[in-house]
Amino acid sequence: MKLGGDGYMSEINVTPFVDVMLVLLIIFMVTAPMMMQGLDVDLPQVSAKPLDSKEEHLIISINKTNQIFINDFETTLDTLQIKLAKILEGRTDPEVFIKADKDITYGTVAQVMAAIRDAGVENVGMVTIPADIETRDQKTRSEG
Repeated sequence: MKLGGDGYMSEINVTPFVDVMLVLLIIFMVTAPMMMQGLDVDLPQVSAKPLDSKEEHLIISINKTNQIFINDFETTLDTLQIKLAKILEGRTDPEVFIKADKDITYGTVAQVMAAIRDAGVENVGMVTIPADIETRDQKTRSEG
């Protein structure tokens, strides 16, 4: 493209690039929450009331195949203590919850709890399903 004089215009038109980037940003913003998947853990049922909590806690999950997860990220028993210590470094009162499948052995849960304690966590809680919800779900499955 030639301008009025001797010079040529050497600017790149960035408007199409900006338009494409905005469209991609919107697509990723819409699809990112859909890509989060929960872990399949069959929780034991108990007859306790749920705790009221407003803040998001760190959850250690153990599934049927003894895989250990910190929230949604897989880890091993050997590295659990180190990773937890790094994650909880700046917190004043760290609190961790264990969500373990009801079919795994008590020894596995005890080892995970020991690693959590070794990472400096004093408050360890267990995530369970209330007994009335479990029996209600079983009734709807058998009726359907």
